[in-house]
Amino acid sequence: MRSVTSFNDSWVFSEGFNAADAGKPQTGDPVSLPHNAVELPFNYFDETSYQRAFTYQKIITWHPDFAGREVSIVFDAAMADAVVYLNGEEIVAHKDGYTPFEARLTGRLKEGDNLITVKIDGSENPEIPPFGGRIDYLTYAGIYRDVWLKLTDPVSIANIKIEPRDVLSDTKAVAVRCDLSNPQGRAIAGTVTALLRDANGEVLAEAVAETSGESVTLDMTGLKGLSLWDVDAPVLYQVDLQLRTDHGRDRLASRFGFRTAEFTVDGFRLNGRPLKIRGLNRHQAFPYVGYAMGRSAQERDAELLKHKLHCNLVRTSHYPQSKWFLDHCDRIGLLVFEEIPGWQHIGGAAWKQEAIQNVRRMIERDWNHPSIVIWGVRINESQDSHDFYVETNRLARELDPTRQTGGVRYITDSEFLEDVYTMNDFILGNEELPGSNRPRTALRPQQECTGLSRKVPYLITEFGGHMYPTKIYDQEQRQAEHVRRHLEVLNAAHGDASISGAIGWCMFDYNTHKDFGSGDRICYHGVMDMFREPKFAAFVYASQCDPSEEVVMKPVTFWARGERNIGGVLPLFVLTNCDEIELKYGSLTKRVGPDRESFPHLPHAPVVIDHRHFTKDELGVWGMKWESAEFTGFVGGKAVAHLRMAADPVPMTLEVEADSKTLRAEGRDSVRVIIRALDQVGNVLPFLNDAVDIAVDGPARLIGPGQIVFQGGSTGFWLESTGAAGNIRVIVTSSRLGTARVELSATADGVASA
Repeated sequence: MRSVTSFNDSWVFSEGFNAADAGKPQTGDPVSLPHNAVELPFNYFDETSYQRAFTYQKIITWHPDFAGREVSIVFDAAMADAVVYLNGEEIVAHKDGYTPFEARLTGRLKEGDNLITVKIDGSENPEIPPFGGRIDYLTYAGIYRDVWLKLTDPVSIANIKIEPRDVLSDTKAVAVRCDLSNPQGRAIAGTVTALLRDANGEVLAEAVAETSGESVTLDMTGLKGLSLWDVDAPVLYQVDLQLRTDHGRDRLASRFGFRTAEFTVDGFRLNGRPLKIRGLNRHQAFPYVGYAMGRSAQERDAELLKHKLHCNLVRTSHYPQSKWFLDHCDRIGLLVFEEIPGWQHIGGAAWKQEAIQNVRRMIERDWNHPSIVIWGVRINESQDSHDFYVETNRLARELDPTRQTGGVRYITDSEFLEDVYTMNDFILGNEELPGSNRPRTALRPQQECTGLSRKVPYLITEFGGHMYPTKIYDQEQRQAEHVRRHLEVLNAAHGDASISGAIGWCMFDYNTHKDFGSGDRICYHGVMDMFREPKFAAFVYASQCDPSEEVVMKPVTFWARGERNIGGVLPLFVLTNCDEIELKYGSLTKRVGPDRESFPHLPHAPVVIDHRHFTKDELGVWGMKWESAEFTGFVGGKAVAHLRMAADPVPMTLEVEADSKTLRAEGRDSVRVIIRALDQVGNVLPFLNDAVDIAVDGPARLIGPGQIVFQGGSTGFWLESTGAAGNIRVIVTSSRLGTARVELSATADGVASA
C-alpha cells in the first residue's frame, strides 16, 4: 500500500554548489522545509543576493519497508532549476520553479545511509520561464514548498482525473480516469475500484473495471440527491480509487465538486446562473521569507480573500500556486483563475517548449479543483505568438475539455486564440498622461480592446496597480482617489453585461525588482500592505457583500481638518453596505444614502457626503472648532454599526492580535501577528511611526527582525513553530504605548485554528 510522509525535516543547507561534491556531505546550517535560501530585509535590498546556486542535503537511511517497493521523493516545488542527486548520481532535473517533480530512488538505495543532494539555482536563467526579460516580482530561491517520501508497490496509481457530467440534472454522473504508474514495465492484471463518498465518508456509488496496464475510465451514473459546488455552498465529494494487481495494492483519493462554469458573451455563469466576478490578483510572497510559507499561511490568504475582502475569485498571478491554497479555495468557495509562469517575455524554442510543458504540469496537477474555472495559457502581457499559443491552447483543451482557456494581454487587437478574451485594462489613469485627450473612463468597451466585429467572452484580469500605487500611510486625499478608482472600475464592470467581471491589481503589496515599484524593492499596488493589513481600498471589495454576511462601514478619512489639500474631509466616501449612514458633527446631523448617481451598478454603492448635503450656513460650522464625528449605519431603518472618530487622537492602546492561538508543532507551521497603535476611541493612528520590540518565549521563531516600525499605524510579523509542543508568549513593547502580550500554544497533534 501507499505511504506518503513528510520529508521536510533534518536538511543541511549550504551556499554554492559543486557537482563533483554532490556525493559528499557538506557543512552547513540545519534547516526544515519550506525554506528560503536568503532571508531578505523588508525593503531596500539587493535582489541578486539569491540569484545563485545553493545546496540542500539530507540522509535517507535504508529501511526494510523499501524492499521490493517503489521509493521516491516528491517535491511540491523548488525555485528553480533543481537537480537531485543520490549518493552523487544525478537522478532527476526540473527547471520549472512552480510545479511538482519526483525523484525516483528505486534500485539505487544502498543499505545504511544514503545522501540526497539537491542543487537549487536561483539565477534568472533565460532558458526557463518566466526569465529572460524583466519581471515585476521576485522569484526567491529555495525548496520553498513541502517535500514528501512516497512508497508504493511496483504498480501504483499515477493520477486521477475526475469529470462530473450532467451536473445541472437531478440525476448526475461522474467519469473517473485512473492513470497507472509502472516504471519497471511489469505485466499487469488487475482491477480498479472507484468509490464515491460524501463529506462524511459515506459511500454513494461504486464502479469496478479491469486493467492490463492501460488507463481506465470508470463511470458512475444515475446519481441522485447530490449537491452542487457553489461559491456560497462549496459542497465537496471524494473519489477513492483502489488498485489491486498481482504486484500489490494502491489507494489514492481526490476531492471534487459538481459545478458548471462558463464565460459567455453575456457574462460568466456558475451552475447556469449569472455571477459577476469581483476578484483580486495574488502573489504567493511574504515579507522576509519570500515564497517559503507553509499550509496555514497559504490557507489564511484564501480566507482573507473570501471572508475579509469578500471576493469571489482570485487570479494566481503569474504562476501556479500552493496546493494548500487551492485546496482551501475548494473548501471555502473561492473561484480561481490559474495561469502558467511568465511576465511579458517570450523566449526561444527551448523556452517555449518549457512553457508548453508548464501547461501540462499545471493542468495535470490541478484538474480536479472545482474552484478553478479557467486556465491561463498565455504568458502574462506578452505579444502575440501564433504557433506558440495555438499549441498551448490545443494542449489545454486536450488535457481538460471541461474548462475554457484565457490569455492575459494588455495590447489591443491581439490575436484571439483562447476561449475567453482576458484583458488588463489600465485605461483609468491614462487621461493623466501628457498629450492625452481621453475623457476619464473606467473601462473601454470590449470591442475597442479586442478589435473584433463581434462580442466574445470577456474578462478584465487587471486594473489599477501601477496606474496609481498607494501606500498605507499615504495622504488621505491620495487614498481617497485610490478608492474612487477601484469603485469606478467595479461599477463599470457591473454595468456591462458582456464583461464577466474584473480582477483588481492586487491583493497586497509585494517585493519586486529594482526596475519596478518605489525604488525600495516594493510595489505598493495592493489594497492591503505586505502584512495583509487593509488600506481603505480593501473596503471597496469588502463592502460589496450582503449585510447579512457582514456589516461594513468604513469612512475613507483619518478625520483631520488639515490632512487634505486646502483642508476639510469633503467629499467623504463611506464604503458600506448599509442603506443609510448618519453623520453627527457637533450640532450637525446628516443621514445620507448610497450615491447611486455616481455608482449606479454596484451591489452596494458608497455613501458620498459632500457639499450637496449642506446649506451654506451648515458648511460654515466646519470652519469653527474641529469636532469629533460619529457615524451610524442603518439597515432596514435599524442601527447596525457605530463608529466614533476623535478630533484630538492621542496614542492610547497597543493592540496585538494573532490570527490563531494554536500552531502545529511539526511542519513549520506559522501564524500572523498584527500590531496596531490605537487612539482613545480604538482607531488606528496612521502617522505613528514608532518602533516596537518583539520578544518570543517558547517553541516558536520570529520571522524577521526583533524590532519593527509602524507603517500606517500598524505592523506585523509571522511566528513559526520549531518542532516542539508547548506554550508560546509574545511580548511587544512600545516606548509610548507600553507592553502588550499574546499567548499561543504549539500542539503536537493539533491543527492551527482559523
